[in-house]
Amino acid sequence: MLLIVGLSVLLAGCQTPEVQPTVGPIVDEAPPSTVTTTSTLTTEAPATLTTTTVASTTTTSTTAPLPELKGLTLETVGEGFDQPSFVLANPLGGQLLVVEREGVVESLEADGTVGEEPFLDLTGVVGSSGIEQGLLGMAFHPSDESRLFVYFTLPSDDSVLAEIPLVEGLPDVSELVELIRFEQPTNRHNAGMVLFGPDGYLYLSLGEGGEASTHAQNPDTLLSSILRLDIDGGVPSVVPPDNPFADGGGAPEVWAFGLRNPWRFDIDPVGGLVYIADVGHSEWEEINVVPLADGGYNFGWLAMEGTHCFSSAECESDGFELPFVEYPHPDGCSVTGGYVYRGSAIPELDGHYFYGDWCSGFIRSFRYSDGVAVDERDWTDELGFKGQVNSFGLDSSGEILIATWDGTIYRLTPVR
Repeated sequence: MLLIVGLSVLLAGCQTPEVQPTVGPIVDEAPPSTVTTTSTLTTEAPATLTTTTVASTTTTSTTAPLPELKGLTLETVGEGFDQPSFVLANPLGGQLLVVEREGVVESLEADGTVGEEPFLDLTGVVGSSGIEQGLLGMAFHPSDESRLFVYFTLPSDDSVLAEIPLVEGLPDVSELVELIRFEQPTNRHNAGMVLFGPDGYLYLSLGEGGEASTHAQNPDTLLSSILRLDIDGGVPSVVPPDNPFADGGGAPEVWAFGLRNPWRFDIDPVGGLVYIADVGHSEWEEINVVPLADGGYNFGWLAMEGTHCFSSAECESDGFELPFVEYPHPDGCSVTGGYVYRGSAIPELDGHYFYGDWCSGFIRSFRYSDGVAVDERDWTDELGFKGQVNSFGLDSSGEILIATWDGTIYRLTPVR
């Protein structure tokens, strides 16, 4: 099967040419799912009680509660990077790895120094002439220390998911193997998140390639989708047998479709949920939250933009997975998805999902609770943040990182 896909980076401002397909009248259109805050943050972490029994002797120790959480601040952990598209922890060394769009991955030590040599240099392979092109995603195999996966654009404008072997912890670029090559219709909307789920499968988000009217509602293509691949079951990869279209009805690699530009998404193994931030077109940005255990979701683009009809004044919303949270373009114009917080430094925010906007530069969060967004909060003013959020990331302790367009890497830290 010819795998023809398109991906996209983060700019919503690059609008897709509008096409007006014929759609039926609206039936039971769901209301907007942005929910007003219904609960407040817990400001004091409970004491942790640990009980140990040895040879019939019981010893109890209590960890004192943390001081009251007064807020959050931004700690600068690195500066001077060239348009960082992603940041992650190196599981083999603990240092941070800053992925730069033009194809270089720099090592960032705890003291803020950058390694003398890049961790990875793909500048001879990567094409990054368009602002939505370049080295866009990277992930380490969760259990095999010899395997690294990257997603990037070629000078031909095609996109590639590739595997690079690690030899003594360093990538051997000479042994790079293409797993899938995607033909891009245009140089826009390439998406680009590479992430392993708790099921051990590799997930990859793909945009509609700048031609939404052609691909967005066609599950037989790989465009406008999130793919789910088994990279351990065959060479170069195989389709998991429980993929929603494994037996037909769509491309077998597709796990979900109907997306415009899912630049960043997160899989929270604790809640069993997938958080997909999908960049909007002209009026609405959206975040979808769906169970990982299912699949086959259709997120509605381009009939719908958020919970609103896009292609015509009236539309049919039945059968679409409508967003969990949305916001209008006066608030921003290009959502940058982040992570559900599961670190240890701020236990009061456990389970809160952080996200931002590339245009307006806000940083916000909410918590999923029984199908409702609660504890919604805008942290921008408190953080004193002014910048463009290219991507979020996690350090080796699960603390949230922010990579900005101007090349600064921040860490969210508590104020007590």
